[in-house]
Amino acid sequence: MDLARDAIVAVVGAANVGEHRGVQADGERIVTHFFDCEDPAYSGWRWAVTVVRAPRAKAVTVSETVLLPGPGSLLAPDWVPWHDRLRPGDLGVGDLLPAPPDDERLVPLVVLEGDDAVTDWQLGQDAEVGEVPEVGEAAELLASGRSRVLSAIGRDGAASRWYAGEHGPRSPLAHAAPAHCLSCGFFVPLSGELGLVFGACANAYAPDDGRVVSADHGCGAHSEAAAETIARAILPVIDEFGYDLVDLPGVSVEETVFEPLSRGAD
Repeated sequence: MDLARDAIVAVVGAANVGEHRGVQADGERIVTHFFDCEDPAYSGWRWAVTVVRAPRAKAVTVSETVLLPGPGSLLAPDWVPWHDRLRPGDLGVGDLLPAPPDDERLVPLVVLEGDDAVTDWQLGQDAEVGEVPEVGEAAELLASGRSRVLSAIGRDGAASRWYAGEHGPRSPLAHAAPAHCLSCGFFVPLSGELGLVFGACANAYAPDDGRVVSADHGCGAHSEAAAETIARAILPVIDEFGYDLVDLPGVSVEETVFEPLSRGAD
C-alpha cells in the first residue's frame, strides 16, 4: 500500500491523494490499490495503482496508475452524435449542414405531382439549358436545380413550429392586436399548401418584418388599424378660498350676525 501511494503521489502530488479505499486482486501476484481523489473536479473518482511481483522475485513493482470513476462519481453524460444533439440556431457563419440522403423531411421531386409527376419530370430533363418548360411545376423546380422538396412530414413539422411559436395566434402580441394578419395589406401569402395558413410580413415597422407569420397572427402595425382617441380625465377643481354656510347645533344660519373683517368697514 505504501508503495502504491508513493507512486501516485509522485505523479499528481500529495494534495490530490486521499485515504486508502481498499485493494483488489486482479490475478496471480497482481493487485490494485484504490485511493480517494481529492481533486474537486473529479468528485467520487479514485486513484487506482496496480502493483505486481514477478515470478521468483522478491521486489514488488508498480505496473500502472490511473484515475477511475467510483460508485458515486460524477460522470459526463453519454455521448450523443452531433447530428442528434444539434438544435435550431446552432448553425453559425461558415458552418455547413447538408441534409442526409434519408432525411424524412425531404422527398424526390417526382413523387409530389401525383399521376403527372413522371411526365413533368421528363419535360424538365428534356429542356435545353436555361429553358424552363411552361407545363408542370415539377419541371420548373428541376430546371432550377432542385431534386428534392419538402415532404409531408417536413411541411407538417414546419407548420407546427410556426403556428405554435411567437409568430402564431397564441403569442401575447397577437392577443393585443386590433386585427389578424390575413386582413393586413403587408401580409404576403406563401405559395403552395403552406400559403393557406402562413405568409410573410412586409411591414418595416412591425416586429415580425421579414418573418413567416400565421394568417391569424397580428400586431399593432396592422395596415387598417385606427388610432383610438384617448379620453383624458378631467381633474376635479378644489376651491380652497370659498366656504359654505351650515347650521350648527343650537344656532341657525339665519340668526347668525356676520361682521366685516376690517373694523373700519361700513
